Amino acid sequence: MTVSAALAAAALVFTAGCSSEDGGPGDRTGPPSASPSDGSAAPSSSSSPPPAKGSVKVVETVAEDLDTPWGLAPLPGGDLLVSSRDTGKIFRIAADNGKKTEIGTVPGVAAAGEGGLLGIAVPKEGEMVYAYLTTASDNRIVRMLYSPDKPEGRQLGAPDTVFKGIPKGVVHNGGRIAFGPDGMLWAGTGESGEEGLSQDKDSPGGKILRMTPDGEPARGNPDPDSAVHSWGHRNVQGLAWDADQRLWASEFGQNTWDELNLIEPGKNYGWPEVEGKGGGERFTQPVEQWRPEEASPSGIAVAKGSVWMAGLRGERLWRIPLDGTRPVAEPQEFLAGEYGRLRTVVATDDGDLWLVTSETDGRGSPGEDDDRILRLEVS
Repeated sequence: MTVSAALAAAALVFTAGCSSEDGGPGDRTGPPSASPSDGSAAPSSSSSPPPAKGSVKVVETVAEDLDTPWGLAPLPGGDLLVSSRDTGKIFRIAADNGKKTEIGTVPGVAAAGEGGLLGIAVPKEGEMVYAYLTTASDNRIVRMLYSPDKPEGRQLGAPDTVFKGIPKGVVHNGGRIAFGPDGMLWAGTGESGEEGLSQDKDSPGGKILRMTPDGEPARGNPDPDSAVHSWGHRNVQGLAWDADQRLWASEFGQNTWDELNLIEPGKNYGWPEVEGKGGGERFTQPVEQWRPEEASPSGIAVAKGSVWMAGLRGERLWRIPLDGTRPVAEPQEFLAGEYGRLRTVVATDDGDLWLVTSETDGRGSPGEDDDRILRLEVS
């Protein structure tokens, strides 16, 4: 797990009762040391809670004609990196004109079902790219030196494995990674369709992991010898911190309830013994829950005092306004059916949002310009 000195500077098969990213059966914390570098956290705290009702306006199509986009990571200076799940490629999107440049292909990606090249993250220095990918044997996190001055398609160095051995499956691969306010690397994983892994503390499947940038267990973890921060998860694909550095996560349910959870170290979030609210004091309850047909949540972001949650099967963006750890009103939906499946949402530096659609992932109905990155003005 130690990085080398050079890097340092098939068809979908579903089991009965298992649901995928569509949510339907058979288809389905240490002291802060750095600000999040992936745009997932609000840039500043608010002295008062947000209003019960908000607004969303699509102000720009930043990029289009993207193939299976999954992860989105802002670069210093405003450009964006976006990963392609099925091709294993990473592209740079220019902030001023939307020009798309291939920076390279991540070796070893074995795309099948919901697996492939998933989340990406960039430390604030912008010199490395971290990627969560499905290989022939597992899901893992790698990092690569990023050299934008090199020729197009050859700007990524050889991958160095940061963390390996995350269970892989046709479904439930998790995949979101982000650098938190503590400077640590966080990852949301899935149980790969094997429900028992979520309650097995020795397995990284069905967990939220917290590690150093080198992949070692982070100081302050519940078990000092383990990267596991929380457990009892089914399929975590959204991670975001609020202005008070609390971690929020979105999670796919099976047939009944999708969840938004406030994540605390060492807590058990219940899967597979409970889905949604319930199960008694042994389990930590979700803050909000949705029917899978209304959500099937993927990425989340925090902006303007609210959690914003992208829905795949639900084909809409949810706003959950917060007063500390409590919602101040019922979740509010936007863009329902207007842009199809929504995969990733990331906060901009000024507190608005980038939103990535997911119509080319094999479950959508892509139009001529899909998939897209949109810029949203929100309140």
